[in-house]
Amino acid sequence: MVVDIQTVSIMIASAGVFLAAIYYIFQLRHQAKQRQTDLVIRLYSTLGSKEFYEALTKFMMMEFKDYDDYRKKYAPSPTGFSEKPEVTAFNQVGVFYEGIGVLLYMKLIDINLTSRLFRNAVVYTWEKMKPIIEGYRREGHPQLLAEYEYLYNEMKKREQKLQQSGLGRQEIPK
Repeated sequence: MVVDIQTVSIMIASAGVFLAAIYYIFQLRHQAKQRQTDLVIRLYSTLGSKEFYEALTKFMMMEFKDYDDYRKKYAPSPTGFSEKPEVTAFNQVGVFYEGIGVLLYMKLIDINLTSRLFRNAVVYTWEKMKPIIEGYRREGHPQLLAEYEYLYNEMKKREQKLQQSGLGRQEIPK
């Protein structure tokens, strides 16, 4: 069997195109991971901002027994809107975590990185907000902060997997 130069050059060119395609695929995956990481870090910088920290602190300092008590003290209008800084803080914190929940749901950010950076804040604030959110939902806002709840549930699932596997805060094996 005789292989001529034209056949060899076609084989080399084909191999080159194949290797370039593989390289391109790896580059795309790397860039997607890099963009995802950049996005999470930008969100994390918001969490550390003075403005957000003040809102988070104001919300966490609120004292209420249940939804009715919250409404009496902080949001007495029928719409739930109020000029009180505590209500603004509640909204600011809720909307921030709602946005992270949307990104997680759409698979634009990774649960492992997100959980490592936001876990404690998400869990503590959700557990404090839950009675308020459930009250608003009963009053006709059934989807209020649903993506925030999704974020909380995903973090709790991840935590359970970690506890069951005995890995601690290490990444869950895929």
